[in-house]
Amino acid sequence: MTILTGRRPLVLLLGVFSVGLAGCGAKSNAVLGADDPMAKDADQVMWTARLKLTDAGVNRAEVHADTAYFFDENTRVEMRGVHTVFFTDAGAKNADLTSRQGTYNSRTGNMEARGNAYVVAVDGRTLRSPVLDYDQVRNIMSSDSVFTATDSTGRRLDGIGFTSDPDMTDLHCFKNCHGIGGQIILPESGHPAATSDTTHRAGAAPPGPPPPPPPPPPSPTPASPPHDTTPGGRPKSVTLP
Repeated sequence: MTILTGRRPLVLLLGVFSVGLAGCGAKSNAVLGADDPMAKDADQVMWTARLKLTDAGVNRAEVHADTAYFFDENTRVEMRGVHTVFFTDAGAKNADLTSRQGTYNSRTGNMEARGNAYVVAVDGRTLRSPVLDYDQVRNIMSSDSVFTATDSTGRRLDGIGFTSDPDMTDLHCFKNCHGIGGQIILPESGHPAATSDTTHRAGAAPPGPPPPPPPPPPSPTPASPPHDTTPGGRPKSVTLP
């Protein structure tokens, strides 16, 4: 079964499947019983469900779930075995997201992927995090949790907290950013920061001569971690070309 959900205005075409959904819900309670307590409280239950996430007529993503439980007058969907396919504005696939669990709220247009959330873009970039959120209207993924991002050339970035488009061409790391072979860009200047070399192989010397030391400060202050957030809490934009 397919459910179309959208924003501006919100479209949730549940009425088309009202008969089929009611049947699935009744069957789930009778068959699953105590083995699936969530089914007892759900308004509806579907197997092999598919949701289309649209914004202003643009198909942003398709969400496939092995099992979907509908709550709050069918506006909140709890899913198990989730596979999300993201699309560009032109309709081309640009990334896949898989997770063990997920929640979609049709009132807010937000989806949360939980349990080894793993994103793979069509060009080979990957991102892994315990949990991530997807904003349907802004077409942005984000998380406050730890994450690891890689690309097909072996570059790797680790950090805590990020925002990104689904295909990871504009990834912003918030803190504890470090990795192998990447480059950290300050978005305000558009130029690499002094600590842009994120190569941290054990025993490897930094490439090229080190830059001249800066003039001594008027009073000693603790050095900031080389890959933490910049003063003022500005996120760093990480480019993995």
